[in-house]
Amino acid sequence: MSPLLRTVNRILLGLAAVVLVCVGGAVLAAGLGLSVPPWWPWYGRSDVLLSEADRDRWRGEGWWWPAVIAALAIVVVLALWWLLAQPRRARLAEVLVDSGDGEGALLRGRALEGVLADEAGNLDGVARARVVLTGRRSSPHARIRLLMEPHAAPEETLGRLTDEALAHARDSAGLARLPAEVRLRAVEHRAERVS
Repeated sequence: MSPLLRTVNRILLGLAAVVLVCVGGAVLAAGLGLSVPPWWPWYGRSDVLLSEADRDRWRGEGWWWPAVIAALAIVVVLALWWLLAQPRRARLAEVLVDSGDGEGALLRGRALEGVLADEAGNLDGVARARVVLTGRRSSPHARIRLLMEPHAAPEETLGRLTDEALAHARDSAGLARLPAEVRLRAVEHRAERVS
């Protein structure tokens, strides 16, 4: 999860908690018959959230219903955006490379993904390779998808991917480790006719 998404999650959860605690506390205090300040919206057990006068006050205004609908639409769109953003893993924009001088250098994540995908795609038996880097810039994780040719040996291809492509990427970026999740899928092909 990206730092921005993590921050937005914490702010939204904090705001939702504050609103729920305040509204719940106000309803509970009024329902229990506790003394409440004069500006408090509810005064007793028989009091309602919105009186009929409050509900009818703005109905005659032409801007009322469009404003209510627009506000509710914004709330729904933001809630959907927040919900859909949760399972998405952020793609790593840059990788921190130890340059040996104590400062380090930044390598574009897409560049490392491209090199790793090219090297994995050139392995025998691999039709196409896709690589996505996730995690933190000091400790990236690779998600690799390989589309395998019909004649490929998965065990051999996986061994060469680990020993060659991943090892080269790890060494060139100066990383202590580069964990990877590899998914293999076979190319769809027609059955061959034997005569």
